[in-house]
Amino acid sequence: MSDIQPSLLQVTLQCKCPKCLKGDLYQEGFTLDVREACSECGFEIAKNDSADGPAVFLVFILGFLLCPLALWVDALFRPPIWVHATLWGSWALVMILGLLRYVKSLVIWLQYKNRGDHWGE
Repeated sequence: MSDIQPSLLQVTLQCKCPKCLKGDLYQEGFTLDVREACSECGFEIAKNDSADGPAVFLVFILGFLLCPLALWVDALFRPPIWVHATLWGSWALVMILGLLRYVKSLVIWLQYKNRGDHWGE
């Protein structure tokens, strides 16, 4: 077996078990529910959940990105408030739903790599 470690981006996008990097992290379908255990190595994934950490990270990151953009659009075009609410609310919702699965995968992998002793290893 090769000793080459996958990059952080690869691990995040693949949504695989943090231990063996082979079994699926999530249950079947479009869900954010992690499996109880890895189907490949039997590692208890659900033992340490990432809780609300990924959602908080996304809120901070998207707030940092979308607020200046909204201010810039307002300064240039002066749209009514309902346009702002619709435009930025939709963008935020789409981005959160699209990224939350991957950010949760990243947080779980980082927890495993940096605090493996809490996983019962």
